[in-house]
Amino acid sequence: MADNNHSAEIIVSDVHKRIKAAFEAFDYESNNTVDVREIGTIIYSLGCFPTQTDLHDFIAQVEEDHTGYIHLDKFQPAMTKVLLEHKFPPIPEDLLLQAFEVLDKEKKGYLEPEELTKYMTQEGELFTQEEMDEMLTALTDHDKNLIYYKDIISQLTIDPDL
Repeated sequence: MADNNHSAEIIVSDVHKRIKAAFEAFDYESNNTVDVREIGTIIYSLGCFPTQTDLHDFIAQVEEDHTGYIHLDKFQPAMTKVLLEHKFPPIPEDLLLQAFEVLDKEKKGYLEPEELTKYMTQEGELFTQEEMDEMLTALTDHDKNLIYYKDIISQLTIDPDL
């Protein structure tokens, strides 16, 4: 029985590390807080895709008294719960790949940020420009300014066995 408990602890510890790393990438002042506007990007980078309503509810849970900032101490337990309970389910890898391939008409293996923005903001108004900017920041290869979608799909999907 102890083995089960031990492996659960390892999973939680691993989830904590991933959350902390994702959070720290946006903690520009290294003071364990991030701007509330970065939370969507952090959550996307952890492979979770909440609806806007879910995202607002989540932020309401973790924001420090409407200061516009979120502290790691509040974010980590809430995000751990989300990941362990699969609250914002990741998109299955094959569906995500198909979606990108449909957009990549010339089969180049990458998309330009402008192309992705055009599809995501004009085709059915899924995302606002601000949300798009956040997502592109998380997904774009900054050296080449391209989105190599095969590389990012593994970030955007989570092994269902976890």
